[in-house]
Amino acid sequence: MVSSRFLVKGAQSLTSRSSMLSRSMATVQSSIGDKQVPMSNLEKGKFVNYARIESNLQVVRQRLNRPLTLAEKIVYGHLDNPHEQDIERGVSYLKLRPDRVACQDATAQMAILQFMSAGLPQTAVPTSVHCDHLIQAQVGGPKDLARAIDINREVYDFLATACAKYGIGFWKPGSGIIHQIILENYALPGLMMIGTDSHTPNAGGLGMVACGVGGADAVDVMAGIPWELKAPKVIGVYLDGKMSGWTTPKDIILKVAGILTVKGGTGAIIEYYGPGVESLSCTGMATICNMGAEIGATTSLFPYNKRMAAYLQATGRSQQAAYAQEFNHNLQPDEGSEYDRRIEINLSELEPHINGPFTPDLATPISKFAEEVKKNNWPEELKVGLIGSCTNSSYEDMSRSAHIAKEAADHGLKTKSIFTITPGSEQVRATIARDGFVDTFENVGGVVLANACGPCIGQWDRQDVKKGEVNSIISSYNRNFTGRNDANPATHAFVASPDLVTAMTFAGSLTFNPLTDSLKGADGKEFKFSDPAGFELPAKGYDAGENTFQAPPEDGTTVNVAVSPSSDRLQLLKPFKAWDGQDIIDAPVLIKAKGKCTTDHISAGGPWLKYRGHLENISQNCLIGAINADSGEANSVLNQETGDFGPVPTVGAYYRDRNIPWVVVGDENYGEGSSREHAALEPRFLGGRAVICRSFARIHETNLKKQGMLPLWFKNGADYDKISGSDKLSIVGLNDFKPGQDIKVEITHKDGSKDSFLTTSSINEGQWEWFKAGSALNKMAAAAKARNQ
Repeated sequence: MVSSRFLVKGAQSLTSRSSMLSRSMATVQSSIGDKQVPMSNLEKGKFVNYARIESNLQVVRQRLNRPLTLAEKIVYGHLDNPHEQDIERGVSYLKLRPDRVACQDATAQMAILQFMSAGLPQTAVPTSVHCDHLIQAQVGGPKDLARAIDINREVYDFLATACAKYGIGFWKPGSGIIHQIILENYALPGLMMIGTDSHTPNAGGLGMVACGVGGADAVDVMAGIPWELKAPKVIGVYLDGKMSGWTTPKDIILKVAGILTVKGGTGAIIEYYGPGVESLSCTGMATICNMGAEIGATTSLFPYNKRMAAYLQATGRSQQAAYAQEFNHNLQPDEGSEYDRRIEINLSELEPHINGPFTPDLATPISKFAEEVKKNNWPEELKVGLIGSCTNSSYEDMSRSAHIAKEAADHGLKTKSIFTITPGSEQVRATIARDGFVDTFENVGGVVLANACGPCIGQWDRQDVKKGEVNSIISSYNRNFTGRNDANPATHAFVASPDLVTAMTFAGSLTFNPLTDSLKGADGKEFKFSDPAGFELPAKGYDAGENTFQAPPEDGTTVNVAVSPSSDRLQLLKPFKAWDGQDIIDAPVLIKAKGKCTTDHISAGGPWLKYRGHLENISQNCLIGAINADSGEANSVLNQETGDFGPVPTVGAYYRDRNIPWVVVGDENYGEGSSREHAALEPRFLGGRAVICRSFARIHETNLKKQGMLPLWFKNGADYDKISGSDKLSIVGLNDFKPGQDIKVEITHKDGSKDSFLTTSSINEGQWEWFKAGSALNKMAAAAKARNQ
């Protein structure tokens, strides 16, 4: 997939030629100084450490003796030990020191439960928790929020008290979606953040390396342990031309997704550059980086520019903007830096796109979409249009959609499809309410939902169709896997810009093209929408709205963390058993999964989100969405001990309770999608020891390692076809295993015949220690115990 490297072409026309030359590999001198500029306006005594980054880069430049991409500057600038760290893109495992950690409420529960096990008084780096995932969309914002606070009170109390105890900033329900809150308050150019949500890369819109991780990775950083990441390759996306008309930043990432596919960015950072960047707003760049998660990218980012500076100033961070400008030589790629692959997009020629259904990389330009709808027999009637979510809920997005809605209203129209609007934050909601956009949406029949994830993650009590009814919806969200939004596998979900979504709800049809087609107004006269217009930033400034932030007390040692032993929502963790030092012999195949198996298939969201803090209860959804390759059915697998068929979690627990280890066999890009570590915790809790696949998604593979499972790759992908769900597998030679070596797997078929195949892995020495200890957390706890003795 990766072609030969390309030199930067026209890198950063945003700065002068002389400035570019000053950034060449050998000329950068330390000039930033050791200033005390706050990392955020909400945290006392936490300062931007550009001096450390520049010091690290001086060492790295001397060692590598070549120009650096922007991604490399930020990543290598956060090395724990730049003098001794091996550095080879796509090969070396880097030990990094991120500047901060962010968690959303669904994943924060397990992350904090694991952090509590470490026995530390406070987090080692600034950390925040955001309540956005547990609010179900039903009737509208205020009522849905009140209902969520009542239903989830136990979880919110746990998070609030845990945050107070361990020095963590807590954003209450109703504050907004984690990624919008991060952009408004915490994201800064040149810094590094990890977050327990796959769309953490949203912060790349402010020039930050922000990566989605599992909770165990977050716990490491919260505990002061370096974060480990395979040195990313770098894919350069050169943007030329200028956007106009109906084309939006969303169309850039929809186009890139079509080029790279859902796994084309795996192991790489997507770095955007070129003169076309100048036509993008800061929040538009965030949209592009956010949806980079759908192509498997480690993260995405943009070089620092005046649009980022304007956004920082508008959100009360002028001091940080000025400091970033001083550091600008390290916030651009060096002239002559090389990319592992290069893509070029002319924005002047880019059409609006619609991606889907059922996968975010099936990209179709709007000019060809109606034809595709008819050719593929997709349901033409548009049932619901949904705008907002963490991907497209900025003030700019809302203002452009409001412009379209007002134009339709001026012609006497209301939406033909159900139309929902999700503000990204309380600040965005309050500002669009003040500026009249909420009234505009409601006047045409729109329903403004709570400041939360809502339907984007399946938190949608949808009533307009029955489960199993074939229908179409279109959203400005980021992910459209089967059943993702409404738990209906027959729903054809499409992804587009908020502009297209809004316009199409007035037509009520997937075949409507607002660039060329007309609608009939209430007066019977036909009209065409004009090109959408909006505002990058609010002219009157942002209205902060209700204060929903809880700062931790200076001393949280006396705070008691609320966890009831009888709770069905929260459960303290027990350590997994350490490896017994023996080969894994005659482990039944629990399921051979066929085709796409995302983290939604492995650990479903929606109604299961309420159990994210209770491992035993949420494990009852383990792999219930995976398709059994033997039967084509979901959630029905052979119990090889009894000969009966049963639900996947039930059969897995049956084996576990009889000390029978089991194995999962998977297809390509196993575990793509969300960063949820429950997709690794649940198989481990139910007794699984290994997952053998043709390929893994990055975050999920790491999560499996962290929980003491073996993620193994077929050395020959065709060996997948040798296995059935009635086989037993023996993973042998483990006592002699060294990282980099193949691992042999022996098959015993149901008829007693034998076969074998080889697997590879990306397991390094430290990760092998996790397996031997039973989990990374076990290894951490043992090290802490040894230090205290």
